[in-house]
Amino acid sequence: MAFLDDGAAGKRGDLPSWLPGELYVIFLSIVSELLAFTAVGLIAAWGEWFPRWFPWLHGRTIPTPVAVVPAVLGATTLTIMWTAAFLTELAGVTLRGDPTPADFPSRAGGWEAFVYYLCYAPLLLWGPLLAAVTFAYYRRRTAEHRTAPGGLQRIPELSRR
Repeated sequence: MAFLDDGAAGKRGDLPSWLPGELYVIFLSIVSELLAFTAVGLIAAWGEWFPRWFPWLHGRTIPTPVAVVPAVLGATTLTIMWTAAFLTELAGVTLRGDPTPADFPSRAGGWEAFVYYLCYAPLLLWGPLLAAVTFAYYRRRTAEHRTAPGGLQRIPELSRR
């Protein structure tokens, strides 16, 4: 969209002059997707041990707090952020308290507002769902640690690969 939006031409916001806006949007999108993908590690087997390419720690289990603490912080931040964004938007103001601009998608009415809400409403579930997955990861991992002692354990089948 950064390349197709003629209305954004010349609008730089707070970006430094040396950074093209389109490149910033692409970089921000990639970083966001990579961070979001780390949540898959809470349900996938690769989220329980360090990979082969990780220096010095490869094949060892990841300590539970190393995954749980950032996930809890992320879930809390996402829940607060998107709840605040939706409540202020429904109240007709921006997060800064200014009135919502006339060209804001939700003010268009009709099918445009419906599509806007349809696309953005799932963001309200992002934080709570991340919290649920984090809790499941924590319970699974703490149950494993009760039966298998030790913090950083070497997983033999990974060490041989």
